[in-house]
Amino acid sequence: MKVIVGLGNPGSQYLNTRHNMGFITLDELAHQEGLSFNRERAEGVYAEWFVNGEKILLVKPLTYMNRSGHCVGPIMDYFNVDTEDLLVVYDDMDLAVGKLRLRFKGSAGGHRGMKDIQEWMGTTEIKRLKLGIGHPNGRQAVVDHVLTPFKKDEHEAVLGAVLAGVDALKDWASGKKFEAVMSQYNQ
Repeated sequence: MKVIVGLGNPGSQYLNTRHNMGFITLDELAHQEGLSFNRERAEGVYAEWFVNGEKILLVKPLTYMNRSGHCVGPIMDYFNVDTEDLLVVYDDMDLAVGKLRLRFKGSAGGHRGMKDIQEWMGTTEIKRLKLGIGHPNGRQAVVDHVLTPFKKDEHEAVLGAVLAGVDALKDWASGKKFEAVMSQYNQ
């Protein structure tokens, strides 16, 4: 079994904000595969996806971003999934809008949702798919930047990154080695 977690904040006011790239990507994957997030566990919702006979959980924590580990840790424990079978999808300010990057491990890079997951799991060796949201411009505070929707002229780039991210997740889910997925999709 594998677990793919998309990070975001619950609630309609956050629906299409930059900080919800994880939710947006998992929603697109679920849409393409005809899945729905109709199951609940550990302060989150999830969909079951079967690929080549293997169950894969698509998880959206409902804990708000900074407490994402409070959902992910208990789900990993409940389903007895090893950390090597976990992949987390989230936004990254250090990547330009429309860019994506897959990594095997590393620091949270200031992302509090990922940091909380790493603290719960006790490791920084967690696969991740990071989607670029760009830096705030001028004097805009980081919190204001991540909680605002994308600008109209960014929509095409965002959609391209989300679709490429979904393809990368499908490849990993189908058994392609993570190194090969990284080589193919990293920009």
